[in-house]
Amino acid sequence: MSKEIYITDYNCVTPLGFNVDSNWNALLEGQSGVALHKIIDNQDAFYASMSDSDKLNEEFNRFFAQHTNDFTRLEKMLLLSLQPLVEKRTVSEDTAFILSTTKGNISQLKNQSKLPEGVYLSKLAEKIADFFGFKTKPIIVSNACVSGVMAISVAKNMIQAGKYKDAFVIAGDELSEFVISGFNSFQAIGSGPCQPYDKDRDGINIGEAAAAVYITSCHCEEQSDEAISQNEKFRFKVLGDSAVNDANHISGPSRTGDGLYASIKNAMTEAKVSSEQIDFISAHGTATLYNDEMEAIAFNRMDLQHIPLNSMKGYYGHCLGASGLLESIISMESALHSILIPSKNFKEMGVTQPLNIIKENQTADIKYILKTASGFGGCNAAVVLEKC
Repeated sequence: MSKEIYITDYNCVTPLGFNVDSNWNALLEGQSGVALHKIIDNQDAFYASMSDSDKLNEEFNRFFAQHTNDFTRLEKMLLLSLQPLVEKRTVSEDTAFILSTTKGNISQLKNQSKLPEGVYLSKLAEKIADFFGFKTKPIIVSNACVSGVMAISVAKNMIQAGKYKDAFVIAGDELSEFVISGFNSFQAIGSGPCQPYDKDRDGINIGEAAAAVYITSCHCEEQSDEAISQNEKFRFKVLGDSAVNDANHISGPSRTGDGLYASIKNAMTEAKVSSEQIDFISAHGTATLYNDEMEAIAFNRMDLQHIPLNSMKGYYGHCLGASGLLESIISMESALHSILIPSKNFKEMGVTQPLNIIKENQTADIKYILKTASGFGGCNAAVVLEKC
C-alpha cells in the first residue's frame, strides 16, 4: 500500500497580505492586487500585481530585523512565507526542501557586467534552505508556469518512494523588468485588469507572490488524528497528480488541449475520482485568447464543464512559478470555509466551449478539488486534492 500524502499547513505572501488570513479576507471582499505600476523606464505603466516594498520590508523586519540587508526582495518574500511553517516543526535528515520558481533573482542581472552568483536558482535555493537549517540538498522545480503545481507532485512522489519523510515546498517569483519585457515583446500583456475566459480578454497581468506548504505522509489506520500532530489543524490528501507536455509550441497552447486533458485524466485516474465527484476547479485562466480556449476544450473533453471553476489571476495576476502553489492554497481555503470565490472581471463567456464560471461568492460543500496549470513549452499539470 502506497503512503498517503497530506498537505497539513501553508502560508502565502502577496500584494493582498502577508499571511493566509489577510489574503482570504481580501478575496472575500473582492479586492485585487492588480493596478498600474511603472516598471520599465521610458515606458508607460503596466497593469500588474505588485507588493508594496515598504510594507514588505516592515513585515520582514518584524521577524528578521538583524538580516535586513542580507536578502533580495524575492528572498524576503520567500523567507516570510516559509517562516511560520518551519518554526512549528523539526527539520530532519529526511526532510525535503523544494523550491518552485521560473526566474528567481533575475532582477540582479540589471546593470551587471558579469553574472551575479545569486541569479543561479541553485544558489537561491541553497540560501533559503541554509537559513532555516535544512540538511538535505535543495530540489528546484523550474518548468515555466506549471512549476508550483509540479512541486506538489514532486514532494508527493518522492515521499511515496521513500526518499523523504516530509517536505517543505516554497514557490516565488517577483515582478521584474525582464519578465515584463518578455511578455510585452509578443503582445501578451492586457491593456487593463485581466479578464479570464471573458469575451473582452486581451492578455495577462503579471503578478508576484511567495507561497509555502508543508507536506507529510501518514498511515491513518495506524495513527489517531491526535497522534498525527498537534500542529496540524487541517489535512488535504494529495490523491493524484500528473504532468504531460504536448510539445505544441514554445509559447502557444495546444489547440486541442491534449496535454492538459491527459494531465487531468491521469491525475483523476490515480485519485480514483470521477468527473461528477469533483466539486471545484482552480484553473489556470491567464486571460490570453488561446490559453483560455485550450482549457475550455480540455475541461469539456473530461466532462467537467458543469463543475464550478475560477481563475485567481484577476486578484493576483500571473505569479509565474508561484501561481500554482498560491492558487492551490486559496482553493484549500475555499474548501475549509465552504465558499467559492468568483472569477474576478468575468462578465460574458468568451470561449467556444461551455464552462461553469463562478460569478459571485457562494457557499458550497467542497471535498474534491482539481487544480490545473499550463505553461510555455507545452507543459501542463494537474493535481487532485481531498479535504479530510
